[in-house]
Amino acid sequence: MKPLLSTTSAVLSAMLLANISSADVTLKDLPGKVRVEIDGQLLTEYCYQGADHVYFYPLIGPGGAPMTRSWPMEEAPNEEHDHPHHRSLWFAHGMVNGVDFWSEAASHRGKTPPPLGKIVHREFLRKESGKDRAILRDRLDWVAPDGTVLLASEQQLTVHQPKDETRILDMEIQLKANQSAITLGDTKEGTMAIRIAESMRLSAPGKKPGLGHVLAGNGKTDEDVWGSRADWVDMYGPVAGKTVGIAMLAHPANPRHPTRWHARAYGLFAANPFCEHEMDKSQPKDSGTLKLDPGQSITFRYRILLHPDAPQPARIQAEYDSFRSIP
Repeated sequence: MKPLLSTTSAVLSAMLLANISSADVTLKDLPGKVRVEIDGQLLTEYCYQGADHVYFYPLIGPGGAPMTRSWPMEEAPNEEHDHPHHRSLWFAHGMVNGVDFWSEAASHRGKTPPPLGKIVHREFLRKESGKDRAILRDRLDWVAPDGTVLLASEQQLTVHQPKDETRILDMEIQLKANQSAITLGDTKEGTMAIRIAESMRLSAPGKKPGLGHVLAGNGKTDEDVWGSRADWVDMYGPVAGKTVGIAMLAHPANPRHPTRWHARAYGLFAANPFCEHEMDKSQPKDSGTLKLDPGQSITFRYRILLHPDAPQPARIQAEYDSFRSIP
């Protein structure tokens, strides 16, 4: 049954706050990655070496549920091997001054790829473990094939203590044009993205009907969510026999809010503020393009909820109202 939006967000917000207990949220350095734990249990690892872009893998949700696809980081049964650049949780864009930072050479299956860039970790700016939250911030360079740094970015993950069983991760990404003007092109290949676990898909491997569903804050469901504008989107379905979900909330201060959503039946789930013409051919060509002058920057913020059970829209809306109140 498809859930309907509710008007009881205030009551449910109070319920969310009622069962908060203190948690240790810790960061641990490992070779090429930083491990994030809540009370000693793995939540995710920030992987900053070994791929063309940085990413977070795995994402462990309520009850230890692995909520993103394992491949290409690891082999797992019953997983399709499409889109090798879909690495769990990541931020990238497919057209930066004509350079593709979204895909990888393996994505093109023998075809001549476009110019491919790399998002390269340079240094950590902040590592803070503590009671109730941890913060991990680093500096990244978006490097073109000729070695030119097109964008200098800072990316911050903030992990909060759980509410009930729900894990809460905030992502903040600042993009700054380096030495030249930057054009972020109109393309569906982006931007703040998740590749969900195969068992949660709306369309199962082999194009068979899946057991998952999609729900947007605008009331649209399943395949109707693709290309629509909404404050948030939730993908949910079974993992190891229990229903869990991932909600992504886009902050209203982001450029072009409310964002369009690249939510696909096969499991890709991305907030993309650049895809105006690519997702709506009635819009003028390149109307999703965004330009930055040298030294100019833009910032994007998202909240990700890893929650048990099917989504309760009023609870997600209450969380969104809390998130949007952060200046």
